[in-house]
Amino acid sequence: MRDSLFHLSRVNSASLQVQIREMLVAAILERRIPVGEALPSSRKMAQILGVSRNTVVLTYQALVDDGYLLSRERSGFYVNPELVDERPAPDKPAVAPQDGIPHWPDRFAIHPSEQINNDKPTNWRRFDYPFVTGQVDEELFPIGAWRECSRQAHGRRGMDWWIADRREQDDEMLVEQIRTRLLPRRGIFADSDEILITLGAQNALYLLAELLVSPKTSVAMEEPGYTDARNIFGLKTPRISLIPVDERGLPVDDRLNGVDYVFTTPSHQYPTTATMPIERRHALLERAHAQDFVVIEDDYEAETNYVSEPTPALKSLDRNNRVIYIGSFSKTLFPGLRLGYLVAPRELIAELRALRRLMLRHAPNLNQRTAALFLSLGHHDSLVHRLHRAYRLRWQVMAEALNAHLPNSSRQPPFGGASFWVQGPAWLNVDDLVPAAESRSIMIEPGTVHFGGSSPPTHFFRLGLSCIGRDLIEPGVKALAEVIAEFER
Repeated sequence: MRDSLFHLSRVNSASLQVQIREMLVAAILERRIPVGEALPSSRKMAQILGVSRNTVVLTYQALVDDGYLLSRERSGFYVNPELVDERPAPDKPAVAPQDGIPHWPDRFAIHPSEQINNDKPTNWRRFDYPFVTGQVDEELFPIGAWRECSRQAHGRRGMDWWIADRREQDDEMLVEQIRTRLLPRRGIFADSDEILITLGAQNALYLLAELLVSPKTSVAMEEPGYTDARNIFGLKTPRISLIPVDERGLPVDDRLNGVDYVFTTPSHQYPTTATMPIERRHALLERAHAQDFVVIEDDYEAETNYVSEPTPALKSLDRNNRVIYIGSFSKTLFPGLRLGYLVAPRELIAELRALRRLMLRHAPNLNQRTAALFLSLGHHDSLVHRLHRAYRLRWQVMAEALNAHLPNSSRQPPFGGASFWVQGPAWLNVDDLVPAAESRSIMIEPGTVHFGGSSPPTHFFRLGLSCIGRDLIEPGVKALAEVIAEFER
């Protein structure tokens, strides 16, 4: 057997044993290893791959246990012919004729690919100065605690629950943790049947748009605002009103008259970081009652207020069931978990639950139970305290660095949070700034994507602080200021 069949492209995200297994399984299933020919001995394979012999032995034995290989005494390891015989040989795909095939663009009912989206580089870790938003600092995340919760969730005692199809049901333990631990901190008290688990905030918004919004529905939104929310509602209705925010968030005035829904991020306006004062919150609720509209509140950074006393959520002030509340674990746990929750009147939750069943039935049981254990054992509270300490230091350094190198470009967010909204010189075009900054290993987020108008301003951008070390913030801002200065020359 040719040694060139076996090659290991080492990666840090998986153990050597896992990588060797993946290589061998792929070779077996693609029939690149002849059935009657022995694999290289464990010693020979270790030499080929440059790993320890014990690693190869453990991998071979695991593949024997799973039926991929057969072990023959004093002969070696062979591909299990029964496994290969059960799989048809891959055929070369036939070339489709050029005429008679569907013209797919004519069949699309909607065109989401044509929308403007926030496309951040996925390789942000390679940047020296990653001012990225919406990501998690791996150094701050308690991987040991999460692994232990995952181990408990996988236990046989609860296996009958998580292995089953639960149709429209949510994990009762997770719902109870949200109901008793998270929501009361925001002044919200809800019953279990007023809470729905979602696959993050975006899934919650899509469910609401699908259920509540038609082409005749009018939706008022913040400008600038959450791009994905604007795109989701834009798929359902053209009647979207963009209301420019001020230093106190969404203005409450006659521009809200006649709308059906208002989408807002009052506690930490996205992306400007403004906080809506309590007086304006009461005014918004009073106008919602008077004008008969419903408010959709996205409390996306509820757990990252480490500066001021928390302002009560709109939902906590609501006395007429006019606020739909959306929360997420993306900012405190991690965005890849894809877990969030929605709080609303029970009749609305019941209908959303039925709709969710048609779309995805329920969120993954194991993810729900792991998150529930993480909350119940106090790990989430500890993580939030850790994030507060780290973010507050970075928040202070970021403010000082901006004042020193880009004066009068930003105000320190009174809420805290994990980003700064920066206003560059009026002549600046961030479409040019972003690639110039990337060439200096600086990652920033352009602000134009957050505006929905036809002629968005081009001199705004965001600087995230959740994933950059405190010692890198000042030199990163200084380097960014130097890049901006080069455009002025």
